Amino acid sequence: MSAEWRPVRQSRTHELVLERIEERVLAGELKAGDRLPPERELAPILGVSRSALREALRVLETIGVLVAQAGRGPDAGARIVRNPDDALGRLLRLHFALGSYSLHDVLEARVVLERSSFEAATEHAAAADLDEVEELLDRMRRPEVTVADFNDLDTRFHVAIARCSGNQLNSTLTSAVRESVRPLILRALETAEDWPATASALNAEHTELLRLVRAGEGARAADLVEEHIRGFHGTLVDETAEAAEAAETAEAAEAAEAAEERAEESGTGTAP
Repeated sequence: MSAEWRPVRQSRTHELVLERIEERVLAGELKAGDRLPPERELAPILGVSRSALREALRVLETIGVLVAQAGRGPDAGARIVRNPDDALGRLLRLHFALGSYSLHDVLEARVVLERSSFEAATEHAAAADLDEVEELLDRMRRPEVTVADFNDLDTRFHVAIARCSGNQLNSTLTSAVRESVRPLILRALETAEDWPATASALNAEHTELLRLVRAGEGARAADLVEEHIRGFHGTLVDETAEAAEAAETAEAAEAAEAAEERAEESGTGTAP
């Protein structure tokens, strides 16, 4: 296997290493579960330094297609894996925090994904999988559940239904989108005026959603999950829009005041 690796150019070395590995994955020569040759062998085969090779491997770890185990023995080294959920969620959460996507964009993406997931789950979900979803709801109903634990279980509930849909990509995207707003939803739950009432209302909607999935009522489940998402998540969108509008108004007022002060200082201001 090692003889098939070809050297790469030295410019932007780690990116070229990534390209070489990607080529082998796309060609089907590297599959999930396959191990890369040890660093001491692969680096000279590719004609790169071990530091450049490690940098490329770290990038692959970050995007969830490789896991590296230090040490010696059969489990040591780098192995190709399929673990997109956590990696995609982390990347989307960072881009959301950086303003790449608005909260409204995330809301609409959730609506589309989860309508599809809940409707498909009514046809594809196994009874055992729905029993596990029921266990999540049982834990959410406990009086002693903390807000943070409730938020975690809420996320797991929506992702679990997406997994029941039979569409793995939909499941991965749902997990990533929901994870991207998990901190924001947690803050909203923590500042709820009446937490017990909020939790009770959300639990009632979750319970009805699961009942509809079990009953095979796909269209009604899709409508209710959209209402559910727009109800709480939509409130966050409205609050964010109001805050942004207020900030813009304040900024415009400050700019106008500063311009007036500059005009007065230069003697061009007008008398009241």
